[in-house]
Amino acid sequence: MCGIVGYIGNKKAKSILIDGLTNLEYRGYDSAGVTIMEKENFKTLKTKGRVKELSALIQQETLEGGIGIAHTRWATHGKPSATNSHPHNDNTNTFSVVHNGIIENHAELKTFLKEKNYEFLSQTDTEVIPNLIHYYFSQEKNHTKPSFLKAVQKTCQQLKGSYAIGVLCTDFPDCMIVVRKDSPLVIGKGEGENFISSDIPAYLGLTRNFYLLKDNEFAILTKNEVEFFDEQLNPIHKDITRIDWNATSAEKNGYEDFMLKEIYEQPTAIRETINKHLSAEQPCQFTELNFSQDFLNTIHNIYIVACGTAMHAGLTAKAMLENICEIPTQVDIASEFRYRNPLIDKHTLCIFISQSGETADTIAALKLAKAKQATTLAISNVEGSSITREADFVTLTHAGPEIAVASTKAYTSQITLLAMLVIYFGEILKKNTPLLHDLKKSILELPTKAEQLLANVEDIQDFAKEVYQDKDVFFLGRGLDYNTACEGCLKLKEISYIHSEAFYSGELKHGPIALIENNTLVISILTVPELLEKSISNIQEVITRGAKTLVITNQNFEPSNFSKTIEIPEINPFLAPILSIIPLQLLAYYITKQKGLDVDKPRNLAKSVTVE
Repeated sequence: MCGIVGYIGNKKAKSILIDGLTNLEYRGYDSAGVTIMEKENFKTLKTKGRVKELSALIQQETLEGGIGIAHTRWATHGKPSATNSHPHNDNTNTFSVVHNGIIENHAELKTFLKEKNYEFLSQTDTEVIPNLIHYYFSQEKNHTKPSFLKAVQKTCQQLKGSYAIGVLCTDFPDCMIVVRKDSPLVIGKGEGENFISSDIPAYLGLTRNFYLLKDNEFAILTKNEVEFFDEQLNPIHKDITRIDWNATSAEKNGYEDFMLKEIYEQPTAIRETINKHLSAEQPCQFTELNFSQDFLNTIHNIYIVACGTAMHAGLTAKAMLENICEIPTQVDIASEFRYRNPLIDKHTLCIFISQSGETADTIAALKLAKAKQATTLAISNVEGSSITREADFVTLTHAGPEIAVASTKAYTSQITLLAMLVIYFGEILKKNTPLLHDLKKSILELPTKAEQLLANVEDIQDFAKEVYQDKDVFFLGRGLDYNTACEGCLKLKEISYIHSEAFYSGELKHGPIALIENNTLVISILTVPELLEKSISNIQEVITRGAKTLVITNQNFEPSNFSKTIEIPEINPFLAPILSIIPLQLLAYYITKQKGLDVDKPRNLAKSVTVE
């Protein structure tokens, strides 16, 4: 949600800022804006709509400045409009601010500032920030760069909520100040230039060297250096983190959409994730964890906490942890976890999953778990992200940048990593050795089987053409197949806007079957051998009531009266969700393309949900 970029250097800022915003479009937004320092004055341009519209607006202006900030806004306070877009300037046009997050006490601050004769043009919470900075700056005796930093610090002390902030000041046209709290912000280090952004892919093509800010840390950027300060403005040292992602992985590389590219990258993402931990002959290795049998014997229960797609990955891990490691496991939606007084203590392991590592609800849940003395383990795709810095232990997927809002390769990489984590735990605890051996063998086969599956997609394309105008779709599954039904359902509704719901197959007759009528599309996943016959009976119940059916399966059974059957490779049942989701990802993609919708940037959604 929202994207911040900034540049300071010898080049013209305008094109670098637009390129940065374009690279962050996956975060989701409804308006965009930019401020560029032009001869010690601001030129601020803002528009409702896409970055390309902002770019067209900029092209009409002669902008030579080498320092600027820009923003894509996802509306919270105030409707999408040019006026509500960022950057926001103070009444005197001395300060310009971009902000990601929510200022919870903005109404109180606005009242305070109005009493000081400040006026407000927008409906946003953000507009209090530049005016508050101006207020504190005007109280300083000497208008120096330290007093500029002090005014930003005093402003942050008044803010309640979350924020990543970039600030320019016309009095100091050679620098910018940034600070973060509970919202992501990174600083890219270049030669004679520096960058700020909400996420690494914004400037991955221009630098691989990044500084990762912690909460309540400030930085002053000039074109040649970056100075860091703690919450009390004491100077601190920060090391550079080198990001080894391939810059081209944040480009389409000939694919029509990022989502399709990322679907086809899944065999590679799975293989890269496997290679870090697993080989045929050796025990599973997680050197970054180094857990012992004594430690795992103290763990009485496990909580897996995540949102959306990551939560669905956690559901599959729950089954493996309970069946193989025999540790009671619960899966919680992060936004609910904090508000139900979870029964966790020092004997609890809490696993937090977030692709971006910046999911606000998941980070808040992690902090609660730590306060209750639970051991915390973060799983993310982004090294140095907020969740990885908060957790006691960290292990990473290796999917590379995922740009499309609808997650695909991050999801299958998460399940792959979780399956290896189960093997790691099981081997330490000396659990079911034959089952662990088969699971390990099957994981090593996953990339090849995913490649086989992706080599034949014509049937899915053809079926999408038949059903893309449907208004309602229902997904059914039993056991682990229900988890896949939930994720397939989410993919379809996220990008095609078709109403869809997922149900346990056995629950049909307890209410949902009332929704089935002639030509209703019902998609069923059949990969659990011991539940096959019962699942087929459930499908027959909807066929009897006029439904058309799509079945995803790796099981052998007599041909039936299903409308369409798509076969996937056989695999260990615990790993079947990794393969069975791929046809459903493709189906959602091709249905959306048939409808002429934006696959990568669905309406109202953001890739990184950084507000609660």
